[in-house]
Amino acid sequence: MSEPRILVTGAAGLIGSAVSKLLRAAGLRVLALDLRAAGSGPAVVSGDFLDRATLAPLLAEADGVLHFAAVSRVIDGERDPERCWRVNAEGTGQLLDLAAKSPRRPWVVYASSREVYGQQEALPVPEDAPLRPKNIYARSKAEAERLMGEARAAGMRNAIVRFSNVYGATHDHADRVVPAFARAAALAQAGGRDASVRVDGAQCTFDFTHVADVADGVMRVVHLLRDGETKLPPIHFVSGRQTSLGELAALAAQVGGPTLRVTEAPARGFDVHRFAGDPARAAALLGWRATTPLEQGFSGLATEFRGMLAEVG
Repeated sequence: MSEPRILVTGAAGLIGSAVSKLLRAAGLRVLALDLRAAGSGPAVVSGDFLDRATLAPLLAEADGVLHFAAVSRVIDGERDPERCWRVNAEGTGQLLDLAAKSPRRPWVVYASSREVYGQQEALPVPEDAPLRPKNIYARSKAEAERLMGEARAAGMRNAIVRFSNVYGATHDHADRVVPAFARAAALAQAGGRDASVRVDGAQCTFDFTHVADVADGVMRVVHLLRDGETKLPPIHFVSGRQTSLGELAALAAQVGGPTLRVTEAPARGFDVHRFAGDPARAAALLGWRATTPLEQGFSGLATEFRGMLAEVG
C-alpha cells in the first residue's frame, strides 16, 4: 500500500510549512502547492490553486487536503476586495467541487479565522458564537465555511479550523504585528538607532497563538479525519488569553531594550478591536491546549531575527 498523500495548499506559508514538516515526520507524503514556492525547497510545487489545470491533478492524487492558501490578511482584503473574495470564497468553492469529483474523494480541512466572529460582546468567544464578519476578509472566510457545510451535507468528510493571530516564524509577513515587533526588538538589541514599533490602537486586544501549537492542533484534526471522523464541529486553536497591543509593545521594549521607540496611532476602523477565544472545545475533543506562552514565543522569535541580522552584517 502506498503512503497516504496529503495536499497542502499555501504550503510555503507560516502554518502550511509548519504542518507540512509534521506530516512528513508522521510518514505522510506531502503534495505541497504554493504561489511562493521559490526558495521553499524542491518539495513545493509553484502554482496557483485557482488554476484548475494545476489543482485537479494534485487532488486526483490526494487522500486529504489541508487548505491554507488564501488572502490571509485583513488589510490585503481591504486593499483588493475583489481578489479577496475570488481567492478565499470562490477559490475554496472550486477546490471543494474538484475534491468531490476526484476519484479518491479526499477529506478537506479548511483554515478559517477568528475574524468570522467579528466583535463579540462576551469574551472568551466559543465556536458556537454567532458569526458577525466585520470586513471583506471575514465575509470571504464565512462564505467559505458555508461552502464547507454544503460539501459536508453532500457527503464530504471535512473540518473547519479557526486561527487567531498566529505567529512564530521569521518568514511570516514582515508587517504582521508580532514579527514586526520582534524584528524591531532584535534590531534594538543589535544597536539599531532606527528601531521602532507603531501601535495601531494600544487598547486593542488579541489572542496570540504560536505556530507550533497551531500545527500540533491541525495534526490532531488530520488524525481524526484519517480515522473516519465525519461530524467534527468547527474548532479554533487559541490560547484563551487577551493581550493588548500596548502590552505587546511593552514586551518588545523589554526584549529590545531602552533604544526601541514606541509610537501610537488610532485603531484601524475595519479591524476587530477585542478578541480572546475559548479553548475548551479543542481540549475536550482533541486533548489540545496552547503550551507556548507569548513571552517565550516572542523572545524566541526576536532571537531568530537577531541571528538573521548578524548574518547580514
